[in-house]
Formats: sequence, structure tokens, C-alpha cells
Amino acid sequence: MVTVFKYEHPFQLESGVTLPGYHLAYTTHGKLNAAKDNVVWIFHALTANSNPAEWWPGLVGDGKFFDPSRYFIICVNKPGSPYGSISPLSTNPETNQPYYHDFPVFTIRDIIRTYQQLKKELGIKKILVGLGGSTGGMQLLEWAIEEPELFEHIVPIATNAALSPWGVAFNASQRMAIEADGTWQERRADAGQKGLAAARSIALLSYRHYNGYDITQPRDKAFVPLGGEITYAADNYQRYQGLKLVNRFNAICYYRLTQTMDSHDVGRNRASTELALKSIKAAALVIGIRSDVLYPIEEQVYLQQTIPGAKLLDIASDFGHDGFLLEYEKIETALREFIHINTSHHLKIVNQ
Repeated sequence: MVTVFKYEHPFQLESGVTLPGYHLAYTTHGKLNAAKDNVVWIFHALTANSNPAEWWPGLVGDGKFFDPSRYFIICVNKPGSPYGSISPLSTNPETNQPYYHDFPVFTIRDIIRTYQQLKKELGIKKILVGLGGSTGGMQLLEWAIEEPELFEHIVPIATNAALSPWGVAFNASQRMAIEADGTWQERRADAGQKGLAAARSIALLSYRHYNGYDITQPRDKAFVPLGGEITYAADNYQRYQGLKLVNRFNAICYYRLTQTMDSHDVGRNRASTELALKSIKAAALVIGIRSDVLYPIEEQVYLQQTIPGAKLLDIASDFGHDGFLLEYEKIETALREFIHINTSHHLKIVNQ
């Protein structure tokens, strides 16, 4: 079920910009039990929506590890995304026109502070499990530092304590592709679409791995069409994925969200990154993908070594960063070992 939460009070961003309010679209599965201790908060990645049952069906849904009959599962569409929360497509109350390029950059910390108001509205004082991959993991870590007593378990996946210069460079390259689109500066919802397709192609090179392309888009899939020009499977794949994103996303939103990613640094305006991570009190299972070139496994090792008592699951996968969405059987096995929950207890309370 998708619900919209409206916060109708001034909200100041880290940049100093003050919004008159904001709204968040969020999806829930299951019911909050009487004790309010069965909450699973899932944080989505860059271009996903607020329904993890759609993009993480291996872990979320009826009969899956995170089963709505046991848990109250919540996922919020993060600000800046076009799937229902405040974004560049929202109306600017000062002009009564869409924000478009005037939409301010939300930092990861700003996003968490919007969630805190939703948590308060729902009466949630404890979160049993926080789970998120990639930019979802960034949000999770930031919140676990902001409120050390909130989470019982956290599972940051394929993420890091601060976006690396390598990650910033990938994002900058994607924004340059969007900026090169002749329509980019036009104030309209479909501005920069060709640039967005190119940006997605760049992003895929950071999400995938050499071996993954060799498996799924091998050279022997090449063919010669009537025109005589050779077409390769990997070429077709990049173009198809670019068009696919254009058909379901928005270039201005994408541009701003990459800037949000760039802001990620849990040590910013705190004593240090190390001390920030050491303040986390939740039991932590850090998961990394060995073939991930965007968030190398060394970054997850650092999280595991710095967060008190954290455990590490190091997954071998041919699919790079995207392995966190595909290797769900390995993740589920680790979750079962990590989270010691009396399942029958929660079933009893939820069904009362």
C-alpha cells in the first residue's frame, strides 16, 4: 500500500535552503504489531521505487524471508526521486510551477531527517531490521549514526562510509552526458532524455563486471543485419537499458540524485568517520560483493572493522555491484544466521 506523508512545516536542508514543507511516498507491507517491535525498514537504491516486493522479490513478499505476515515492512521513496515524494517534478509553492532545475540538492543526511518525521508520525520507536544496498545502505548508515538506539539490526549492503572520488567521477561523467543533451536546460519534464540514456550506459559499467557481460552479452551474439553493419549484443544491451530508464525515470531527478550520492560522508561535520561509525550500537551485518568495482569490497571490510561487533559477508558473484539484488539466496542464508528472532512470537502478535 502506497501512502503519502505530508510535513507542512519549514524544513531546512544542510545547504541552508529552507523548504516550506515536503511530502514522502512510502509503501508498507504487513501490520505494525501491538508492541511495535516488528518493523523492517528497507532503503531503496538510486532509481528504484518504494516497493521492495517489486525490485527485491527474492527477499520481500509472501513466503519470503521478510514476510508481511510476520513483519511491518516499510520503504520510503527518497526525496528527489520521481516516484511520489518531493522532487524536481513537484510544484514549487513560491511559483506554482514545477521546480525542475531549481530543485535543491538533498544530502543523504537531509533525507534521513525527513524520514525521522515520518517515523514520529507512525509512532515507531524501534526498528527491528534496517536493510539497504548501494545508496540505500548510505541512508541506513547515516540514520544508525544519527539515532544509535533506533535499530536493533542493520544490514548495509554494497555501500561505504563516504562516496569515493571514483564514485564521484562516475556521477560527474553521467551528469556531463545529461548536460550534453541540447534539451537539458529547457524547463520541461522531458528535458535531457537522450543524455539520461547515455548516463545510464555509463552507470551500468560501474554496476556490472567484465565477467557478467561475458556471460550475458557474449560476442557470439553479434549478427550482420541487412544493412551490413555489425551489431553486438553488448551494444544493443547498453542502448536498450538507456531507453528503458528514460521510459520510467526523469533526467532532472537523476541529475539531482547523483549529487545526493556525492554528498555521502558519515564523517562530515562530525569528529571523524571512524568515531561516527563506532557510535553505531545496532548489531551489524555488512555485505559486500567481491566483483563490485563501484563500491570495492575493501570499503565493506572497513565498515566491518570499524562498526563495533560487525560481521562481514563477502559474496562471490560475476555480476558486480548489481549482485546485491541478484544473490538473494546467499543474503537470505546470512540473514537467517544473523537475525535471531522468535518467528512464532511475531506471528502471534501480528494476527491478534
